Amino acid sequence: MNNFQAGDVVYVFYRNPHTQDVANIQAAAVVNNPENHNELALFLYETYYPLSNEMAVYSTVEEANAAYNYYYGDMFEGELE
Repeated sequence: MNNFQAGDVVYVFYRNPHTQDVANIQAAAVVNNPENHNELALFLYETYYPLSNEMAVYSTVEEANAAYNYYYGDMFEGELE
């Protein structure tokens, strides 16, 4: 996780909390964690998530698409560029 800096845009898999069998690739911002300024967090849908090695975070949408295809079978066809 030390490859990211505050201000980076990254891509993560996001599961809809209302439809758990649906996952999408979503852009998220890397920011300073407001609860601990020595750590980074992801800012996604108006929520901060502590950035950890347990999260699958991709630097490019192409990397995220390749991983999505590997894990879920169909290439993500979203509008992220």
